Formats: sequence, structure tokens, C-alpha cells
Amino acid sequence: MKEKILNNAADMFLSYGFKSVTMDDIANEIGVSKKTIYQHYATKTKLVQATTLYMFEFISHGIDCICALNQNPIDEIFEIKKFTMVHLKDEKSSPQYQLKKYYPKIFESLKNNQFHIMQDCVKNNLTRGVAEGLYRDSINIEFVSRLYFNIMMSLKDPEIFPINDFPMKNLMDNYLEYHIRGISTDKGIAKLESTLLIA
Repeated sequence: MKEKILNNAADMFLSYGFKSVTMDDIANEIGVSKKTIYQHYATKTKLVQATTLYMFEFISHGIDCICALNQNPIDEIFEIKKFTMVHLKDEKSSPQYQLKKYYPKIFESLKNNQFHIMQDCVKNNLTRGVAEGLYRDSINIEFVSRLYFNIMMSLKDPEIFPINDFPMKNLMDNYLEYHIRGISTDKGIAKLESTLLIA
């Protein structure tokens, strides 16, 4: 039952936002009483906390699997983007921003976890890209990886990038192209342009 609650809660929170979805909504969706949910999660805050951890672990595992394929570093970036966009439902409800606004402690914990996972992934990608001659060997890997994380967080802030003006898929595509062009050699840019044709 716990898995069913988490699955449905995650789906609803991503579709409609952490603030909008009530415990009644989740109970109705699953077809159980609200009391059943409260037996597993004493408050909505505890359910939000469990759901964000569940989603974080699921996404992290998926990214690890993509990284384990050791594919071309530029293809890897686009594969990760594709995977996260599908499973985070293109972030149409601005889940991260809502989390920050209504559940700041949960947001901070999630952000710290995301930072450590993303740092490892991005630094590995940059190191391999330099070794393969796709990225310039003059880039500061520590600086670029931290910049990448912070810009990714900013893209999810609807006050900076209103969803109606900047759909998440376009934002992500534009940023990834900007990021890769900024660090690439001629070989990397040629690879990027061939990837963009089929992305």
C-alpha cells in the first residue's frame, strides 16, 4: 500500500503541484479512505517528504543507469534531459518552486541531495568530454559543474522563467545548447549540431 500511495502521490504532485493536491484527492485517486493514508503518513508534510525522497531516488537511479552506459558525453547530457523530463512530467506544475515556497525544509534537503548527485555526474561528464576532445581542456571543471547546477535550479523558478513564456522543454534545450557550445572544441560543436538535428 505504501508503494501505491507514493506512486499516486508523486504523479499527482507533479501534475497539479504540492500545494493544490490534498490528502482527500490522493485517497480518491487510489480508491481508499483518507484514514488508510494517515496510517502510513501522519501528515501531508510527511507524505510530501516521503514522496520527494522516492522521486529523488528513482530519478537518481535512472541517471546512474544512463551514466553507466558510458556513451558520448554530449549524447549522455541529452539522454539525461529526456529521462528527467518524461518522469518529472516536463515540470509543468513547477514542483521544485512549490516545494521551496510551501515546504522549505524539505526543499533544502532535496537541493543538497541533488547537488551532490549532480556534481558527481556533471564532473564525470566534463572530465570524459575533455579526454575525448569534445570539451576544451582549459575549462575549470569544478567551476562549470557548480555553475551548471545553479543554472538548472534557476530554470525551475517560474518568477524568473514564467512557464507560459518559457515552456520547460524549450528552456532545457536552449540551456543545454548554450552550456555545450560554451565549453566545446570544434569537434564538440560538430557533435552537438548533429545531435540537435535528431533531438
